[in-house]
Amino acid sequence: MQTPSVNKSILTPVEFLTRSALVYPNKTAIVHGDKRFTYKEFSERIYRLASALQQKGIGKDDKVAFICPNIPAMLEAHYAVPLIGGVLVSVNIRLSSGEVSYIIDHSDAKLVVADSEFAHLVQPSDLPKVTTYVTVCDVSDTLSLDGMEYEAFLATGSPEPVAANIDSEDQLLSINYTSGTTGRPKGVMYHHRGAYLNAIGEVLESGLTASSVYLWTLPMFHCNGWCFTWGVTAVGATHVCLRAVVAEDIYRLIEKEDVSHLCAAPTILITMSTWPGASEVKMRRKLKIMTAGAPPAPAIIRNMEAIGADITHTYGLTEVYGPHSVCAWQPAWETMSDDEKAVAKSRQGVPYIITHFMDVVDPVTMKPVARDGKTIGEIVMRGNNVMTGYYKDPEATAEAFEGGWFHSGDLAVMHPDGYAQIMDRKKDIIISGGENISTVEVESVIYGHPDVQEVAVIPVPDEKWGEVPKAYVVLKAGKTTSAADIIAYTKEHLARFKAPKYIEFGDLPKTATGKIQKFKLREKEWEGKKRIG
Repeated sequence: MQTPSVNKSILTPVEFLTRSALVYPNKTAIVHGDKRFTYKEFSERIYRLASALQQKGIGKDDKVAFICPNIPAMLEAHYAVPLIGGVLVSVNIRLSSGEVSYIIDHSDAKLVVADSEFAHLVQPSDLPKVTTYVTVCDVSDTLSLDGMEYEAFLATGSPEPVAANIDSEDQLLSINYTSGTTGRPKGVMYHHRGAYLNAIGEVLESGLTASSVYLWTLPMFHCNGWCFTWGVTAVGATHVCLRAVVAEDIYRLIEKEDVSHLCAAPTILITMSTWPGASEVKMRRKLKIMTAGAPPAPAIIRNMEAIGADITHTYGLTEVYGPHSVCAWQPAWETMSDDEKAVAKSRQGVPYIITHFMDVVDPVTMKPVARDGKTIGEIVMRGNNVMTGYYKDPEATAEAFEGGWFHSGDLAVMHPDGYAQIMDRKKDIIISGGENISTVEVESVIYGHPDVQEVAVIPVPDEKWGEVPKAYVVLKAGKTTSAADIIAYTKEHLARFKAPKYIEFGDLPKTATGKIQKFKLREKEWEGKKRIG
């Protein structure tokens, strides 16, 4: 690492560990089942991992892939790999074996660490660039890959501090792959400066302090856990690991560990709010929840706040290190009714303190749309937390950065108060008989139906109108509401042409982070047909 000058040092999130290990050496850093590591023990494990990786030839710009759930090994990777100048590739554990192999190979990973439960996703015969495999035996003693067990691998390293091999803030820190809904996953490149600043942004916007206890309901493989992997450590708070998102386990840990913060997609909040024992949970402190990943319906916010949570809605994408904007609370909202507050809090809001730059523009002229809450444009961003680009894909990078802004692909309006509100993804907006219909708006209304647990609205072909809305609905347990009832309910709250023409009941396809995969529903409806608009 470069010698810092008297008035400047390299911004890197690995330095958060250095400070917390110094200030809070005996404070609990990580809780995982019966295991507890202090910040001193946490740092020593990271140094062991870093030196063990170095002994395997991993150095500057070398890629290391981790295929693990939210366990201590994943947290340790977020420090050890970038500390020695390497590049962390956190792989989605819910992908297919072929997708995992593609990501490992495309990223040029030389070393792979996989949890034994997910090691079957790794096919060494398809990975000629990989030289070393390590298996984490967190819940199983089975050594699934031909290599060392993780704890034995750590034992080959030294607990002594490892010198940072970071020459620049712009140095590549991690590659996070998109979901690949429109083709092969793209490798989104993060640098040290962006990760440092976005981690600080999470601390500021979520209100983390040294007394905070953060529960890992959000996958660490998703945007490096929205940079909370570094933010929680930055303030010396406690990480509570969670292998799988199960409502009962979430509430048990909230009570047992005195959890103060968690992050989750709206679908996880639905799971939490509809769990039969939710009303019996005794929260010893206010639970602050940051939600993002899809626009949350006001009904979801109301339901969670009814059981004692404080919801903050943020918005972002993998390409901007996770959240970029926040629905910042306004004191004037205190006098609103609960329903009005929920509607206000469901907007995507304003830029983070550390991001500054976000607008809703006409995607052709790049001029800001009218601040009237009606005129639709595209959300664009720029700043320190915008990706460096897509790994080995200059064409896609140039397209994403056209006009000097990052194009989100999200269609939104800008309200007079400067708060943005998403209306749809470009590919999801419904153009019915020349009228634009926001699927998000229709979903928000249907979520208000007392018998509905989840809903996804998509355009489907129609001979007369070109396309019309169709709603895929998941009912709450024991409910038998009819399609006609849901359609009638929607017409009571929206213009009649916006109501779904069709309703289909059943489970919804989702990503590992809880996002509903509308593209799968669209593909089924539009197979062999061409969309209009």
